[in-house]
Amino acid sequence: MKRRKFIKRTAAAGTAFSIVPSFVLGGNHIAPSDTLYIASIGVGGRGANHVSELSKSKHVKFVAFCDVDDRRAAGTYENFPNVPRFKDFRKLYEAHLKDIDAITVGTPDHLHATIALPFMKAKKHAYVEKPLAHNIAEARMLTKTAEEEGIVTQMGNQGTSSDGIRETREMIEAGLIGKVSKVDCWTNRPVWPQGMRKITEGEAVPDGLDWNLWLGPAEFRPYNSAYLPFKWRGWWDFGTGALGDMGCHIMDTPFTALQLGYPTEAEASCTTVWAGDFVEADYSEACPPSSIVRLKFEKVGNHSIDLNWYDGGLMPDYPENLKPGETIGNWDGGSIFYGDKGILVADCYSGNPRIIGKDADSYAKPNPKYPRIDGGSSGHFTNFIDACINGTPSSSPFKLAGKLTEGVLMGNLALKAYQYKVLQEGKKSTDWAPYEYPGRQKLLWDGKKMEILNYPKANEWVHGNYRDGWKLS
Repeated sequence: MKRRKFIKRTAAAGTAFSIVPSFVLGGNHIAPSDTLYIASIGVGGRGANHVSELSKSKHVKFVAFCDVDDRRAAGTYENFPNVPRFKDFRKLYEAHLKDIDAITVGTPDHLHATIALPFMKAKKHAYVEKPLAHNIAEARMLTKTAEEEGIVTQMGNQGTSSDGIRETREMIEAGLIGKVSKVDCWTNRPVWPQGMRKITEGEAVPDGLDWNLWLGPAEFRPYNSAYLPFKWRGWWDFGTGALGDMGCHIMDTPFTALQLGYPTEAEASCTTVWAGDFVEADYSEACPPSSIVRLKFEKVGNHSIDLNWYDGGLMPDYPENLKPGETIGNWDGGSIFYGDKGILVADCYSGNPRIIGKDADSYAKPNPKYPRIDGGSSGHFTNFIDACINGTPSSSPFKLAGKLTEGVLMGNLALKAYQYKVLQEGKKSTDWAPYEYPGRQKLLWDGKKMEILNYPKANEWVHGNYRDGWKLS
């Protein structure tokens, strides 16, 4: 069957391309019922774990790998020497679209939607790392495409396959702590640099890295080792900060247990970075070193839910009535549910949910109500494979993961609003108090319309910016 070309080279520059993900395609590969043919894009770092976990299944065959950095991908390439390799996912698309059933995307955040969307529109199942997308509009687009194409999808928040998240939901729905009005969530992230000032100098691009492809839709700037590997998470153009990294793990517990929808309000405060005495540094290109984010969700039952997020070493109040030596959460973080009859705590990835307080020992977990995933969180990839081959429901389909991601990214919009300042006319950034402060912004959000109602500037961040030739449609 004929299909329109995916890559359109412009006449201007040899490295400039136009992504056209909204076309009609044919030639879907019909796999044997017991085999899933996969192309993995981003196979170093977290992506290497994708390949490692999937390779444990006898039902998986790798058709192709893609990574812009030969150094990061070296281990995967060494372990699978016979799998074809690509640097540009668009060339993989052209060469192997008809041969694959599914893709995995294990790249930095800013490339998730750019890579996943064209394959999804070609009816390929998709496993995409968390957070699902780099901005809210992308998350909404991926969610809509998954529904329209009827494909299997899974976000890489493996805790959602755990028994713990189901136990938490069952305990709350059984009324063991009564009506929940507040949830506190926290993480130890960032464990990479954040709060950096703008980088103005470039460095030599390392051998084996295609810097232009790594940037993808992001604005071009010279290579600098401050961006990668891993440190990209602390820059707004590439990552989504501590909240984006861990929110889809930790906030998944209240989203699932309370069946949260779109937030209606978001506000934040974050670390101030100083360039000198009384001179605030402009680090608006970077995520803050620490932050507190407050989200409100309406109409959960007949009442609202306040969800508070803490990161960078900041912590919520310890609940009362902890036993001597009792701790909450684990190294990565956790969550605390406040009900009118009691308090429940859960570790990061929703492990070990338990009720605390003097009467905690009298509570018994209810009988299982929701089906468990074989292997729990370690079975997250197997769950995806089973969903593709057998039609088993996936734990984190985009219809759920998309809404969770949007909630996480809404918190980041509040952070950006807090960071955003305007240089006063006629002053320099080194002058004393040179910035006009719009003040702490409480953003009012219409989730259905995907619009901030009271702060127009923030609507620019809902959709994001794209280099010429990379805009999604």
